[in-house]
Amino acid sequence: MADQIPLYPVRGAAAVASRKRAAYYSAAGPGAERPGRFQLEDESAHLDEMPLMMSEEGFENDESDYHTLPRARISQRKRGLEWFVCGGWKFLCTSCCDWLINICQRKRELKARTVWLGYPEKCEEKHPRNSIKNQKYNVFTFIPGVLYEQFKFFLNLYFLIVSCSQFVPALKIGYLYTYWAPLNQRIPSDMVFLRTSEKAGSCFIRTDQLDGETDWKLKVAVSCTQRLPALGEDSDPPVHESLSIENTLWASTIVASGTVIGVVIYTGKETRSVMNTSNPKNKVGLLDLELNQLTKALFLALVALSLVMVTLQGFVGPWYRNLFRFLLLFSYIIPISLRVNLDMGKAAYGWMIMRDENIPGTVVRTSTIPEELGRLVYLLTDKTGTLTQNEMIFKRLHLGTVSYGTDTMDEIQSHVMNSYSQMYSQASGNNASSTPPRKAQSSAPKVRKSVSSRVHEAVKAIALCHNVTPVYEARAGVTGETEYAEVDQDFSDENRTYQASSPDEVALVQWTESVGLTLVNRDLTSMQLRTPGGQILTYCVLQMFPFTSESKRMGVIVRDESTAEITFYMKGADVAMSTIVQYNDWLEEECGNMAREGLRTLVVAKRALTEEQYQDFESRYSQAKLSVHDRTLKVAAVVESLEREMELLCLTGVEDQLQADVRPTLEMLRNAGIKIWMLTGDKLETATCIAKSSHLVSRTQDIHTFRPVTSRGEAHLELNAFRRKHDCALVISGDSLEVCLRYYEHELAELACQCPAVVCCRCSPTQKARIVKLLQQRTGKRTCAIGDGGNDVSMIQAADCGIGIEGKEGKQASLAADFSITQFKHIGRLLMVHGRSSYKRSAALGQFVMHRGLIISTMQAVFSSVFYFASVPLYQGFLMVGYATIYTMFPVFSLVLDQDVKPEMAMLYPELYKDLTKGRSLSFKTFLVWVLISIYQGGILMYGALLLFESEFVHVVAISFTALILTELLMVALTVRTWHWLMVVAEFLSLGCYIASLAFLNEYFGIGRVSFGAFLDVAFITTVTFLWKVSAITVVSCLPLYVLKYLKRKLSPPSYSKLTS
Repeated sequence: MADQIPLYPVRGAAAVASRKRAAYYSAAGPGAERPGRFQLEDESAHLDEMPLMMSEEGFENDESDYHTLPRARISQRKRGLEWFVCGGWKFLCTSCCDWLINICQRKRELKARTVWLGYPEKCEEKHPRNSIKNQKYNVFTFIPGVLYEQFKFFLNLYFLIVSCSQFVPALKIGYLYTYWAPLNQRIPSDMVFLRTSEKAGSCFIRTDQLDGETDWKLKVAVSCTQRLPALGEDSDPPVHESLSIENTLWASTIVASGTVIGVVIYTGKETRSVMNTSNPKNKVGLLDLELNQLTKALFLALVALSLVMVTLQGFVGPWYRNLFRFLLLFSYIIPISLRVNLDMGKAAYGWMIMRDENIPGTVVRTSTIPEELGRLVYLLTDKTGTLTQNEMIFKRLHLGTVSYGTDTMDEIQSHVMNSYSQMYSQASGNNASSTPPRKAQSSAPKVRKSVSSRVHEAVKAIALCHNVTPVYEARAGVTGETEYAEVDQDFSDENRTYQASSPDEVALVQWTESVGLTLVNRDLTSMQLRTPGGQILTYCVLQMFPFTSESKRMGVIVRDESTAEITFYMKGADVAMSTIVQYNDWLEEECGNMAREGLRTLVVAKRALTEEQYQDFESRYSQAKLSVHDRTLKVAAVVESLEREMELLCLTGVEDQLQADVRPTLEMLRNAGIKIWMLTGDKLETATCIAKSSHLVSRTQDIHTFRPVTSRGEAHLELNAFRRKHDCALVISGDSLEVCLRYYEHELAELACQCPAVVCCRCSPTQKARIVKLLQQRTGKRTCAIGDGGNDVSMIQAADCGIGIEGKEGKQASLAADFSITQFKHIGRLLMVHGRSSYKRSAALGQFVMHRGLIISTMQAVFSSVFYFASVPLYQGFLMVGYATIYTMFPVFSLVLDQDVKPEMAMLYPELYKDLTKGRSLSFKTFLVWVLISIYQGGILMYGALLLFESEFVHVVAISFTALILTELLMVALTVRTWHWLMVVAEFLSLGCYIASLAFLNEYFGIGRVSFGAFLDVAFITTVTFLWKVSAITVVSCLPLYVLKYLKRKLSPPSYSKLTS
């Protein structure tokens, strides 16, 4: 064996091969002139001066030449100070930060790597540590990171400064506690598969934790190392063998059969799984950002009010100290309880979600963004395991003149049985003959076959052309080496399961078993089929051509051991097979019919080969596989020499079982105004079929399939072609998406966002995350990503709201998500009910807490202005603390139980969700309304108390504060839409606590400090005078608001009230 194995980076090799293959096959036909190597690049150079057409004018020009397109209008960019103020400063800061990050985390260029076996001293390159770190913080960045996440909100930074100011005696206006108070075996790295304990030289791996696929993947050991008696021995002469993707084992996958030995090529951060995963971000809800803006506005009002007070005071004495004291006196304009109430509310919403019996198993893994569920505009979903169960069922077999469905499968079974019975009866009649079997003659005259023989040929082709392996479980209690385990296995039909890299393959083989032709054994060199009569047919596997995204087909060359006939079977997508099979007039039409039914179609064909034809092919194929340069291109060219005039056997239709209630759930989300994008790593045809069967794309809706593009010029033409389409769904592949994002990111985003649905196929995990970020940047709308596999983690973490589905594919996606559900249909209730309730409740709670601080600050301002603008607090520290806690906290916090629409109504009318995305429940308009209410009520309460105190000034505090508490309790009642029994308890409990305070803590209701002896006369609060004064002030402050609310509901009722009525 050779001492060294040259290895090349997967990405670089794939990309180069893809580009070369695209250029090689881009010609229209054999006689078409292929473009020069640099022709497209030269044309692309002129596109800088020919922007993509983004208007309807000019479509009457020549559509095939982009040089005739009119110039797009380019808006003038802002320059100078205007540009800097309007966002240029943010751009400069971001650019500087990105530059520093790139300098600190500069990635090494991927290059070829040579791995030496048995010669560690020859290793030229060191591997990084084989450890993967995905935590957000380390021991050095934890404290700075946490402090930044907390104090990047203006509200928290403001209260830190206010709290610290109370350590200065000259600025101290209250007690310190007012401001400071406690509130099987895993593959460890990417490897080359050298050897296995399995006799077949192959093993199965599970990738469910990596990509969400539940089917086992077949991996093949390098044949030269598998044949060696022991690793580390040299072979003489040296053996050169090319490596393929089948010889690799990826990190984070599980060995499902046997044991393996491999050589490590990539470790740690260089592994495939890590390089396709992005770093998680700290998510902040849109409601928190809006409240952060409102607190800044409140701070400006606080500073302005304090400046007005100092100005009216005439800047007497140390005015700067008085200014700071006024800032502290009016600091309740920005209540510290706002953050506390909102965080407690978020925790309550999460508890309610997990307690919902209609969505069992739901887990809330974050307590910061439950309101985001009510603000979503884009939903980006995975396909396999999310929309589908990844379980295939064979539905249709079409032979051109006859079609078989699920209700006529018994006819196929009878045809297969009759064919094999006739075959063996003829064989038994000629048993005495000793003539050798005739070789296949490709030039034999065509004879019209019977329906029975055509069915038999189709079923046999399906039973042979696949990569499925039957697996038999060992008997219970059997132990021992793998090599001796075969004698202890149960080879009965009940103990057999099929494993393959695609569930389509398994469904096809299971169907052939149901009609009588059973796959009973499979290894790298042979297959065995069992006929309905029990006979075993053995076929030697000469060559295997696996499915690739470029070829869209797979094939196998087999030799029948009984007849020595060599046959080349092939199956694939109709777009790839239509030019390979012989002329027919039914294939295209029937493929369209099956696709409209949501079936995944495969075209099956065959070609008989002579021994001479195969030997010639094998020599050319082996030579192409040993090529160092352009290996993939040369191998594909050799295989294509066989793919000519193949006999069309049949067309199959397989249905991918959808998750429960996927169709009504997607319909509900569409009616709610949510645009749904499907991002999948599956092939284009499969993704399109699922989009149709799940009703992601309606039956009457057109689908625009974005043609593969590899250059800027091709992307330019294809985008202009897509521009002409209206109200159609877009289907685009990951390669074409990458090209468009490189040159026309803004134009692609604008066109795609106008589509009712978008399907992106062949997407890598990093591409999924990039699409999410593109939507966030270009639209400014809130995004949600949902998936179930490890390849969805990057997308889930990049979205504003990530939802993971926990199922048989593992928990990697659900653990990385913000919310974890067990079925896709649960997302409907999660958004329509809990998303609506969380947003509405937090909006009402936040504004009411701000109102609570504004009203007492207004009273303080009136009090100071009446008494010569003195910076003296109206209420003592205990009353201020009690006002925000025991006196009003329970009724205000009970707003988290309020609901404007019943859950059943929200599910029945998802159109109500559209109003939430507009953000009308919390806006500057609603905030201004609450500010005006606070100013009105604060002025009435303070002026009313001053007018009614008569000669007993000491009673002003008792009257005004009692009226304030009653006003807040009545305002809570005014805000509530649906009463809950806990709300009533909270109202009376708070009122009882306040009455008890009047009786037992009367010393805090006087004017001045407690040490001066100012206290409340207990007898006064029991008099009629006290009661009517308090009642009068309270009625004047609240009654007009009740009248206005009644009139608004009568004259301009909200949309939900029309439904409830």
